[in-house]
Amino acid sequence: MNTPAETVDTLLHPGWIIPVAPAGQILRNHSLAIRGEQIVAVMPRAESAKLQAAEVFELPDHALLPGLINAHGHAAMSLLRGYADDLSLMPWLEQHIWPAEGRHVSDEFVADGVALAITEMLRAGTTTFSDMYFYPDACARVAQRMGMRCQISFPVLDFPTAWARDADDYISKGLALRDAVKHSHLISVGFGPHAPYTVSHPNLAKVAMLAAELDASIQIHLHETRGEVLQAVEAHGERPLDSLHRLGLLGPRTQCVHMTDLGEQDIALLAETGAQVVHCPQSNMKLASGACPVARLLAAGVNVALGTDSAASNNGLNLFGEMRSAALLAKLTSSDASALSATQALYMATLGGARALGLDEQIGSLETGKLADLIAVDLSGPETQPVYNPVSQLVYACNGSQVTHSWIGGQLRLRERELQGIDLAAITARTEYWQQRITGTQQ
Repeated sequence: MNTPAETVDTLLHPGWIIPVAPAGQILRNHSLAIRGEQIVAVMPRAESAKLQAAEVFELPDHALLPGLINAHGHAAMSLLRGYADDLSLMPWLEQHIWPAEGRHVSDEFVADGVALAITEMLRAGTTTFSDMYFYPDACARVAQRMGMRCQISFPVLDFPTAWARDADDYISKGLALRDAVKHSHLISVGFGPHAPYTVSHPNLAKVAMLAAELDASIQIHLHETRGEVLQAVEAHGERPLDSLHRLGLLGPRTQCVHMTDLGEQDIALLAETGAQVVHCPQSNMKLASGACPVARLLAAGVNVALGTDSAASNNGLNLFGEMRSAALLAKLTSSDASALSATQALYMATLGGARALGLDEQIGSLETGKLADLIAVDLSGPETQPVYNPVSQLVYACNGSQVTHSWIGGQLRLRERELQGIDLAAITARTEYWQQRITGTQQ
């Protein structure tokens, strides 16, 4: 008597599977099976005959890899893309971005900006993003509706904004959001103290205490420029990283964003505490903020993830561009062509990002039992031919437009470049409305 075939929801037959873990592995003639939210098998194709799938995808020219993880950004600022370009960080913030935000940021602004950002990220292979911005409840609402995985770091500042009055108000509202979404499979919430120069030491200590009690993540802009570090030394007699360590803020749950100005003692402290680093190469280059010493961090055992920062300072949310920029910038700044390999750059955009966000047991690699967050990238075009090494093509030749399919928790979000369940025309119309409102040309 024949044994009934095991049933799965989705069966994928790609040209290559790049699982990311174990490192450097590239699988040919293999298949991947999804049931519910999870990957249930990665197997030689011949063994997949024992499976009966509701839907089968033949993808002979595609590389299948984990969905990319954008470990730092401000999604709603997509509505300010190109608003104030070619300026250094503080004039850009103080004279243009902060005034524009003061006039326009609202629940409605954030909801529309996040929707625009999610469509862009999905089309370029990102399946998880981290967000730090005002009205984080609007971000959570839109990400949940659009089926996008998201870590929200609710902002904490000393001064009032449209969303909150003071640090206590930011924290109170942020913790209420954390409680409201605690059962979500897609949304997680942690603390987002903006930076050491916008949050006082007593309030940073309060964040450290609460985060420890709740076992919550902390994301903070840190050592973004040399000027920031020098000002901190003048004001407090110590470097910002040392201040955070003294206040109890550094640890494996802490995500240190930018980190362009680092000495050997800083790198040793990061390694000792297990803190995470999020590298935003394109934003840092565009604002002339400096370059994160990625190769030195990795050599010291520090985990490094990749982020885009906002579309206002980048001007895109494309992790393929960040991977390429990270690899090239590391080579240039170290005068070492082997400083950051394509394999390492891909790790930073996948499992390194998952580890930074505390999600590495769930996502970031294609392994049995993990959530089915994955993308298929078509390498058949002339831009990516011939394929000697698919990882090199992904990092150095792809621009995101080669992503044809995307799954998040086993749900298909992009099929043959078409977004699923997302009204792109409506999002575009709302974007045009905000552009006219911000520039004062609204009819």
